[in-house]
Amino acid sequence: MARFDMNNSGMATMGGEALADVFCEMGLMYATGRGCDMDLVSAHKWLNIAAIKGSDRAAELRAELAHSMSKADLATALRAAREWMTMH
Repeated sequence: MARFDMNNSGMATMGGEALADVFCEMGLMYATGRGCDMDLVSAHKWLNIAAIKGSDRAAELRAELAHSMSKADLATALRAAREWMTMH
């Protein structure tokens, strides 16, 4: 499975909009299974984080994705995004 390590990347110096775009791409990667196993919970998590960081595109994609997820999976994704935001 693909893994993206934020701690070892040069992204610490990226501006908010550029970082939101990276998180949006990560969400799309998990949503489509591009380079990794498809994982809608992870996709929603990263799209949610991107939306919080200011990506309108991610907010739209997150809303579309939420319609195809169970309430339990959606709750898991929201919890994961909240935990990530708390730690970073």
